[in-house]
Amino acid sequence: MLEKGKGALSMGNVTGKVIGFELSSQEPEKAIKFYSNVFGWKAAEPNWDYWSISTGEEESIGINGGIGKGPSDHPHGTRIQIQVDSIDEAITKAKENGAVILRDKMEFDDFYLAYLVDPTGIGFGLIQNK
Repeated sequence: MLEKGKGALSMGNVTGKVIGFELSSQEPEKAIKFYSNVFGWKAAEPNWDYWSISTGEEESIGINGGIGKGPSDHPHGTRIQIQVDSIDEAITKAKENGAVILRDKMEFDDFYLAYLVDPTGIGFGLIQNK
């Protein structure tokens, strides 16, 4: 059951806030050019075929994200990134509620990341800062 708490909906102890998005493409440079030309988005230098994206001024409302070359099993699409306090707990609760794991917990320098698909087929990412 969902409970209201501290400005976000939570399931027990897991809370999640959308902090970004990822556009996955087999042609990321083409996608970057399109979104930059149409919306004025700015791309950082690539890191592992992934470009961080700034969608506007920091003072304005909005979410930044990234564009990356998608792996062959999910070559294109959009995912939101949900920040959680415990990625392990969030993965467990998501699985208990019908989610499928595409990429289990991965470790990066400053964060952990996992990719899942909800019971309706919508992909999303979980991120936990270290």
